[in-house]
Amino acid sequence: MAEQSDDKDVGGIAADRLRSIIERIERLEEERKSLADDIKDIYAEAKSAGFDVKVVRQVVRLRKQEPAEVEEQETLLDLYRRALGM
Repeated sequence: MAEQSDDKDVGGIAADRLRSIIERIERLEEERKSLADDIKDIYAEAKSAGFDVKVVRQVVRLRKQEPAEVEEQETLLDLYRRALGM
């Protein structure tokens, strides 16, 4: 009878490769949680320093965008405000 060789191939699946992939994902998930906690702490620091966290989040989001995209959004926002008499 042929023995299973150390979990190498189970049902046509390379178990070692699968385990490696799963473990890498788990490590990255842990890192992501740690980073999210760090970001939360920084927003708390901003709040305690008197900054409006909602506005800080908007600035962070805007900085990720291309300048032309930001300008287009601001133009549309201005247009919509004027149309509503704001």
